[in-house]
Amino acid sequence: MGASLLCCVLLNAVAGAADADARFEVPAWLFPVPAPVAAPAPAASTPDDARLQRVPGSRLGYTRAQLRDLFAVADWHADARPPVPEVVAHGRKPDIYACGYCHLPNGAGRPENAAVAGLPAEYIVQQMRAFASGQRKAAWTASSFLPATLMAKLAGLTSDREVSEAATYFSSLTLNNPRATVVETERVPRTRAIAYVYELTGADGDEPLGNRLLELPVDFERHELRDARLEYVAYVPPGSLERGRRLAIEGTTALPSCASCHGPDLRGIGLIPPIAGRSPTYLLRQLVAFRTRARQSPEGVPMQPVVDGLDLADMIAAAAYAGSLAP
Repeated sequence: MGASLLCCVLLNAVAGAADADARFEVPAWLFPVPAPVAAPAPAASTPDDARLQRVPGSRLGYTRAQLRDLFAVADWHADARPPVPEVVAHGRKPDIYACGYCHLPNGAGRPENAAVAGLPAEYIVQQMRAFASGQRKAAWTASSFLPATLMAKLAGLTSDREVSEAATYFSSLTLNNPRATVVETERVPRTRAIAYVYELTGADGDEPLGNRLLELPVDFERHELRDARLEYVAYVPPGSLERGRRLAIEGTTALPSCASCHGPDLRGIGLIPPIAGRSPTYLLRQLVAFRTRARQSPEGVPMQPVVDGLDLADMIAAAAYAGSLAP
């Protein structure tokens, strides 16, 4: 196929996706925005604010007041890592929050934030530019999804030097384990949206999972303490992992496999990022963002005709399979 004909085919595939994009409904459950509440009165200091909190495997202790400081990252497990750059550990007052507050000092992230450990440094720089320019946004627009809103704001305020330092640091790290254990099931515990993630309600009984991907921390208290070694569980419909494997490794007659770009083990090739072992929820949000064109930077354009050929169940399956792999 000549270059001009190939270009025409790709442009037609992307252009033809516009109608499909309009018919795609972004699932609200994928963006657990907490229910609005009346602003509370300023809380008085309590003894608990000054009491040292602990997490397993760390000798350190932080107060809850320290853990709420956006300009001083709680680094529970500081051993076996290079020195943390200033922008990652403390940010820059008054506008730039510490990168490690959301992405964690080891870059492992959480379901509402990207795992940035091991991403190519140039890719991180590209994505910061896309956030700053508005070429990368959250697919959910019914209300503000705060993690994405903050990224866009901070990306526009961070200097090139700070972005470069953070990118170099995070790219030097390794994501050691899958961010979540993927479990196939038809029914799940009852949960509620809180702090842009899900938490067990503690209520008796369960509920149907349906066509959803539900990821939550196994210990919500440790999630709130920002413990980078905390594990998560991602519930997906039965059959998702095998369906995802076929899409990721074999592809279809109409669509290329994920492996054709992201590598045979989905650990990335060059500036194409690794997706193995990343949060299944986060991966699914990105697939939906490509489908809705919330992500439309030049580097992401090749993803558009691919996701246009997937329905929501396919996206859940692909995200579940990739997330289940060793990073």
